[in-house]
Amino acid sequence: MTLPNGLTPDQARHAAARAYELDRRHVFHSWSAQAQINPMTITAARGCHVWDGDGNRLLDFSSQLVNTNIGHQHPKVVAAVQEQAAKLCTVAPQHVNEARSEAARLIAERTPGALNKIFFTNGGADAVEHAVRMARLHTGRYKVLARYRSYHGGTETAINLTGDPRRWPNDHGNSGVVHFFGPFRYRSQFHSSDDTEETERALAHLEQTIAFEGPSTIAAIILESVPGTAGIMVPPPGYLAGVRTLCDKYGIIFIADEVMSGFGRTGKWFAIEHFEGVVPDLLTFAKGVNSGYVPLGGVAISPVIAATFDDRPYPGGLTYSGHPLATAAAVATINAMTDEGIVENAADIGARVLGPGLRDLAERHPSIGEVRGLGVFWALELVRDRATREPLAPYGGTSPAMTEVVAACRAAGLLVFVNFNRLHVVPPCIVGEGEAKEGLTILDDALLTADKHVA
Repeated sequence: MTLPNGLTPDQARHAAARAYELDRRHVFHSWSAQAQINPMTITAARGCHVWDGDGNRLLDFSSQLVNTNIGHQHPKVVAAVQEQAAKLCTVAPQHVNEARSEAARLIAERTPGALNKIFFTNGGADAVEHAVRMARLHTGRYKVLARYRSYHGGTETAINLTGDPRRWPNDHGNSGVVHFFGPFRYRSQFHSSDDTEETERALAHLEQTIAFEGPSTIAAIILESVPGTAGIMVPPPGYLAGVRTLCDKYGIIFIADEVMSGFGRTGKWFAIEHFEGVVPDLLTFAKGVNSGYVPLGGVAISPVIAATFDDRPYPGGLTYSGHPLATAAAVATINAMTDEGIVENAADIGARVLGPGLRDLAERHPSIGEVRGLGVFWALELVRDRATREPLAPYGGTSPAMTEVVAACRAAGLLVFVNFNRLHVVPPCIVGEGEAKEGLTILDDALLTADKHVA
């Protein structure tokens, strides 16, 4: 018996032990206290599964960092990277290369409205950095409004835009970012009784923030079309349309962050398509554009903003902008998603299996306060008390209860994405009905652990 990487289980365990030893000796991990972590070793992956250092196969309901939309080791994407490497491994970004041109065409065909110019970056954070730079240069203004409960990346501007605790150690109050409250019915800041009220009050709060900050000082408003790491809070009807109206009213650029929610994750190419007629001025992407096989991100740009730089140089660039290996992977990914109906599969599995299945779990597990999501992009809000909505872990932290739930999932063969008091159910967009139901069964058992902590 061999694993997908061609190794026997004994060979894989030996290689994993060596990799772990070297990791702990030399690798500095992100977002971590280095002496307090015990990272899992992954030795192989295929489709919706990964194999850990002990040879255990795990159903990947995390899509790693919600980016392997097409699944692990898709043969068409692997072949495309290999073929591109044999043809042209790298080229300076000022030169035309076939892979980048074709990737730009395929992306532009799928972005909403007339967002037909594509600036390529290395990932999502620098896509956000450049989108903000474009907005500031286009408007001649500096401030950017971003919501609390958001994540936009770990680089300097992106982390200051972020509305979660990872911003705090990096926030010195001089970034030009102003935060506001977005709609979130379950933990509403607006004391609303339904979606209509939540939308109206959230938009009134945003317009008041604009007024108090000075409309003429604000370059952009940036929003995740559906916030991801912050909790998969699908905006209520009318909210994003209302933001678009406010931006038009005050001459503010609307940036849609689709780094996590784009490329099939919600059952559409881009999450903003769920909100009819809403077209941003700039749209950032990464992750699912090529399922993370080679680092890639970018900004889709409206004609008006693109024209700003027709005769004025854009003051920004990256050595690896539109890297041939990365863009070849994007071409293969987008074509495979189209040919194999992968976006449609995400929509179907979400509507027919994951959504109903998770709501059924909520009926039977008192630890589930709310289920929310679209496509293969779902969150379970875990609570100690449904009446008070006390979270199972504090905002910005974890708890023994959450640690126990994650351990129960892993012991049963399920890899999950966790943030604070939430379990995110985010398998690859290729997930089959059987795999989705298997994951739900494991969650059903693991949530008994959470139920023990309910008041």
